[in-house]
Amino acid sequence: SQRNLDLVDSPTGRQHSLLGALDKTATPMGARKLRDWILNPLRDLKTLNARQDIIASFLAEPFLLGQCRESLKGIRDIERTTSRLSQNAGNGRDLLSLFTSLQKLPNLKSDLEALSEQVPSSDYQDHLVTQLHLFPDLTDLFEKALTDEPPAGTKDGGIIRDGFNAELDELRSASRDGKQWLAELQETERKRTGIDTLKIKFNNVFGYFLEVTKAKVPLVPDDYQRKQTMTNAERYITPELKEMESKILGADERAKQLEYEEFVKLRQAVADELDRLQQCADSLATLDILLGLAELAQLYQHTRPLLDDSRDLEITNGRHPVLEQTLVDEKFIPNDTLLESETSRLILLTGPNMAGKSTYIRQVALITLMAQIGAYVPAEKARIGLVDRIFCRVGASDDLTSGQSTFMVEMNETSLIINNATENSLVILDEIGRGTATFDGLSIAWSVAEHIHDIIQSRTLFATHYHELTDLSRTRDGVENYNVAVREWNDDIIFLRKILPGTADKSYGIQVARLAGLPPAIIDRAKDILSH
Repeated sequence: SQRNLDLVDSPTGRQHSLLGALDKTATPMGARKLRDWILNPLRDLKTLNARQDIIASFLAEPFLLGQCRESLKGIRDIERTTSRLSQNAGNGRDLLSLFTSLQKLPNLKSDLEALSEQVPSSDYQDHLVTQLHLFPDLTDLFEKALTDEPPAGTKDGGIIRDGFNAELDELRSASRDGKQWLAELQETERKRTGIDTLKIKFNNVFGYFLEVTKAKVPLVPDDYQRKQTMTNAERYITPELKEMESKILGADERAKQLEYEEFVKLRQAVADELDRLQQCADSLATLDILLGLAELAQLYQHTRPLLDDSRDLEITNGRHPVLEQTLVDEKFIPNDTLLESETSRLILLTGPNMAGKSTYIRQVALITLMAQIGAYVPAEKARIGLVDRIFCRVGASDDLTSGQSTFMVEMNETSLIINNATENSLVILDEIGRGTATFDGLSIAWSVAEHIHDIIQSRTLFATHYHELTDLSRTRDGVENYNVAVREWNDDIIFLRKILPGTADKSYGIQVARLAGLPPAIIDRAKDILSH
């Protein structure tokens, strides 16, 4: 069902999935939690209404909605950053990322508190704002301690700012002074020896040394001690150089060690606040989703659905939440839906291919799912009795790796639905029985429809090309027939995308085949065969 409804991905890319359409989040935490909400919708009316209340509050104050959204944009992944740091992992960049995020919290919390003053807030909203902890001591510590651009490594220095630790400042000064002394020594030795190409270099094997090219070796003074002969140069040391080397390297190593110790203290300061940081991250993720859903409702005129424990599902001028955003060539046509437990719990939908049957039945499932994550929905109005599960079986596919044909896969999926659906489920079925002989398929589809209506009694949308099935409405009170309207004009068909009561008079398969580009000779012969 997740795959058939393109919940978090689709064959044409994430942007054509429900997640892609709903994701207006500004933080990685919000994006992850939204995915989780979509895959785990709720049946808890209290929580769903509380989420709707917060969206309503944001919509009532568009300026504060914009302010909060802006504050969220600078917040990084607090959840994963604190997790890494608390497990003795992470680096200076993680600390800086956390610092940047914590700096944004006061403005966000202030805007949310202002919202509560303007619009009466719910306990759920107050709880989210309360969980949005501020960390003034930690923020102040980071501001004083961290450099503007910490390196990726943790033991090579560059994390702690000058002025934070007096001993560290002294060691750094000694190291800097030593390196200045080396630069001055190089210049002095060039003048004393007359070797203008003389250089003071360093490597991990010999430390600091004086390097002289072969051509200048005769000018080397007696107090230079040869250390290494190279192809084009000789390397020397002096007692004075070795003495300064020990001071410089000693200061460097001690500075790096001391800086790492300070980094570990900063990391521990994060670990000490782990519980409150995680509460804050969770609250931020939830607020991020609800702010995004509010902006989505604002952009696409989504409305607040009425949720209850009934077995009814009523949608006025519902739209497909993904297609209304991505459709380019034509305007999306809205449609009504009415599923009632007694009079119309099973809708049989007929109409030609490409007319919009699959879009319509999936649209109903997606609107129901959106309502059950607490979102506003793409409809003029909606009343949705909570469902316990959504089952969706559409299309044709095989599973060659396990040796299952298209029809076997279809029957397996149908069997799973029949054996697991309840009277509170929403069942979406598209083209049951199409993978086998016509009368076998029709018989199976008919029997499945009867069983769902009589035994399971779940709310069901059943799209089919078997027009014979529509006779079920004569013997079953809870079956209603609908069709997708089309018009014929000059041997063309025009898809009106409108769902109307009644049955389709034919499937227009030959016209669709012509649209797909089959040669005229084949089309004409098909018409001749059909007429006979």
